[in-house]
Amino acid sequence: MAQKRYTKKQLAWRPGQRKQQRSIAVMFGSSTLTLEALVVVFAGLALFGKHGLMEGGGLPYLLTCVVIGVVMILTCAFLRYPWGIALGWSLQVVMIALGILEPMMYFVGALFGCIWAYGIIKGKQMDRENVQRARAQAEWEAQHGEA
Repeated sequence: MAQKRYTKKQLAWRPGQRKQQRSIAVMFGSSTLTLEALVVVFAGLALFGKHGLMEGGGLPYLLTCVVIGVVMILTCAFLRYPWGIALGWSLQVVMIALGILEPMMYFVGALFGCIWAYGIIKGKQMDRENVQRARAQAEWEAQHGEA
């Protein structure tokens, strides 16, 4: 029978240890970038169909959009770092700039840019509130003992 492998976090766990709170800004940002990646790939398919293989080649448009979509998905892994958030902002600019190829992407890119901005700004605010709440809870438990 195979022995079960544990992750570093599983090995470091001790009874009574609290679960680390995940960042709401990262969750909002990851969700937005994942949906954007799908939209960008579909935009690439639309551009491929619009330009076709025979009329000048829609394949570069499709490949470019697929690469942008993959970068968006990969960026989700780095949103916990400040440069990951900056990369996410730059991808919002790229999304709007796709309007050069397909004018409807100006609207779609701006819409996703607003969603991204709201998610990151509000998510960071909620993260700060969660830190304050956890600090207040720890102070209360220190004074009154754990229930």
